[in-house]
Amino acid sequence: MTKLIVICGATATGKSGLAVNLARWLGSVILSADSRQVYREFNIGTAKPTLTEQRLVPHYLIDICDPQDTMTVADYQEQAQNLINSLSASPLLLVGGTGLYIRSIVQGMKIPRVAPNYELRSQLESLGQTTLYGILQQVDPTAAQKIHPNDPVRTLRALEVFYVTGIPISEQQGENPPNYPILQIGLDCDVEKLAQRIYKRTEQMLQDGLVAEVEYLVQKYGADLPLLNTLGYQEIKQYLSGEISLEVAKELTVLHTRQFAKRQRTWFRAYPQIEWFDATDPNLLENVWQRVQEFINHT
Repeated sequence: MTKLIVICGATATGKSGLAVNLARWLGSVILSADSRQVYREFNIGTAKPTLTEQRLVPHYLIDICDPQDTMTVADYQEQAQNLINSLSASPLLLVGGTGLYIRSIVQGMKIPRVAPNYELRSQLESLGQTTLYGILQQVDPTAAQKIHPNDPVRTLRALEVFYVTGIPISEQQGENPPNYPILQIGLDCDVEKLAQRIYKRTEQMLQDGLVAEVEYLVQKYGADLPLLNTLGYQEIKQYLSGEISLEVAKELTVLHTRQFAKRQRTWFRAYPQIEWFDATDPNLLENVWQRVQEFINHT
């Protein structure tokens, strides 16, 4: 029977390193759960596993999408579920910090298969959030109750799904949890220690050539590529355009990464199934390994 081990938590908590060690000991493979590592050529700024790590352990669900394309949660879920069903290795490791990706697998989220319709979105957005939310209350009151009146992203998505399919999004959602055992391990640490780790990792990214990576991507795809407006890339892009200094770009990257990590921690802490371990514990690997063995032997 398939067994799944999830390694999750905020950015810079050491998920990838822990997972590589566990996968080597288990003779297993790693399925990435990172919404930016799916894109080719976005390597340093996404903290993508190094070529050395990828040689040590087979990695899946990275470099599977072109930067100009959009990988939806539904797309990710379909590919991940297919891999879980087809790979003979067990247990498998699902590793990353994208909460929705992980939730789509461990809880079997039912996701409407509706691709982004940018023309429709543009038409809807011109009406303004107040009007859009009022429309949503009329066509899908159930969804409206779950969406904050000041949440334009979810309001727009709910209306998009309704107008494309004719069926309210609330009727297309739900969960169908998998029938195989799942162990969810979360990594966390003191806020200040995490801040130090984020600072060091940002410096390391710059040493590894983040500026050159962003410069290349801007030249190849244009500065308006949506992915270049994400964490780490946007700040360096501002530096390259002469808006800010490199030092300020680094400081902003650290600040924005800390803010992102805070949101990740809040997300993962909402799920009681996750068993938490201190990312800074010198015995982390041994402690997690012991829990993994218990899981394998008793499920």
